[in-house]
Amino acid sequence: MDRTLLAALILSTAIWATSAVAEGMSEAEPRWSQLSNEQKQVLAPLASQWDELRPWQREKMLDIARDYSRMPPQQQERVQQRLREWSRMTPFERENARKKYQQFQSLTPEKQEEMRRKWNDYQRLPENERQKLRENRPESTPADDLGN
Repeated sequence: MDRTLLAALILSTAIWATSAVAEGMSEAEPRWSQLSNEQKQVLAPLASQWDELRPWQREKMLDIARDYSRMPPQQQERVQQRLREWSRMTPFERENARKKYQQFQSLTPEKQEEMRRKWNDYQRLPENERQKLRENRPESTPADDLGN
C-alpha cells in the first residue's frame, strides 16, 4: 500500500492532465523514440512502458520532464524515486492509486489535513513499527481511511 499511495501523490494530477489528442497529437505520439535525450533521461524508469501509456499519461510525464531541470536536486531525486515506484506497479495498482487520489480529493480540507498528518506520522515510524502495524492490520494504512 505504501507504493500505491506514494505513486498516487506524485502522479496525482495525471488524472486531470490534458489529453494528447486535444493538443493536436495522435494517440500514438510521441513514441519513446521521438523523445529528446533529456526527456528520455528524466523518464528512463518508464522507457519499457512508454509506448503503452495513455495519451494523457504521456502528456503528464512530459510536463514533469519539462519542469525537471528547474527543480531543486532533492525534488529531482523524489521524482526519480516515484517514477521508479510507478513503473514497478501493475496496471491494477496504478488504477487503485488513482482511485485513492480521487477519494482524497473529494474530502474536506480538514479531513485531507488529518489524512496527511496520519500519513506523515506513519512514515516517521521506524520500519519495524510500520511492519507491526501492517501485520496487525494488513489491509489498512492511514490512507485506507479516506472515505471513513
